[in-house]
Amino acid sequence: MNSSLALSSATFIYGLATVFYFGFFAFKKQVLAKVGFIVLVAGFLSNTAGFIMRWIETYQIGYGHAPLSNMYESLVFFSWTIAILYIFLELKYKERIFGVFVTPLIFLAIAYASLAPNISSQISPLIPALKSNWLIAHVVTCFLGYAGFAVAFGFSIMYFIKPKDPDANTLFAKLPSSELIDELTYQMIVFGFLFLTVGIITGAVWANSAWGKYWSWDPKETWSLITWFIYAIFMHLRLMRGWHGKKLAWVSIIGFMAVLFTYFGVNYLLSGLHSYA
Repeated sequence: MNSSLALSSATFIYGLATVFYFGFFAFKKQVLAKVGFIVLVAGFLSNTAGFIMRWIETYQIGYGHAPLSNMYESLVFFSWTIAILYIFLELKYKERIFGVFVTPLIFLAIAYASLAPNISSQISPLIPALKSNWLIAHVVTCFLGYAGFAVAFGFSIMYFIKPKDPDANTLFAKLPSSELIDELTYQMIVFGFLFLTVGIITGAVWANSAWGKYWSWDPKETWSLITWFIYAIFMHLRLMRGWHGKKLAWVSIIGFMAVLFTYFGVNYLLSGLHSYA
C-alpha cells in the first residue's frame, strides 16, 4: 500500500462515518453512532498511515521533508487534526451527537484534497528558504489551532438549531444542553487560540531565519493576525463582558470564516510568500 491508496481509503471511510452519524441523528439508533465512531477511528488510522507513508516517500525520492508543503498535504493534515481532536472529545464527553456536526468537516477537508481538480497530490521539493526545522513546529501548531476553531464552529451551529423547548419532539431535541455547547465552544476556542498564537510566533521566527525579518505583512500573515484578533475579541467578550449563547456563537462563526479565508481565500485570491495554490 502506498500513501495515495491509504489517503483515498481515509476519504471513503470518513465519508462512511459521516453517513452513520447522520443515520443516528435521523433514526435515533445509538448503534449507528457507535458504528460511526468505530468507522471514524478506522479512517483516522488510515489517515495517519497515509501521512506517515507520504513522509517516508519524500525521503525515498530525495526530498526528505514533512508532507506539509502544499495544499493537498495541508488538507490531509487538517482533516487529521480535526479527527484526533473530535475522537478525544467523544471519548471524554460521550456525546455522540457531536459527530453529526464535526465528521462532515473532517470528510470535506480530505475529500476536497482528493477530488478538487485544481489540487495536485504530487510530492514536490521545498524551496530553499523553507528548508527549516521550523516547518513542522509552525504548520502543526497552526493547524491544531484551526482544528480547535473548526470544532468550535460545529458547536456554534448546534447552538442555533437547538430548539428552545427542551420537550420539543424534533430531531434537534436530542442535542446537548445549551450550557454544555456554550462551554465546549469556549474550550475549543481557547485551545485553538493558544495554538494559533504559538503558530504565529514560530512563523515569525521562521520568517526571520528565511527572509531576514520577523513580519512582512504578507497576506497570509495579515489575515492570520485578523483571525487572531477575532478570537481574542471572543475571549474578551466571554471573560470580561460575560457574553454567552448566540451572541458568542456568531463571533465563533465569523472567526471560522476568517480561518477559511486565511487558508483558502489568501491562497487563491491573493499572492504571497505563503501561498499553497
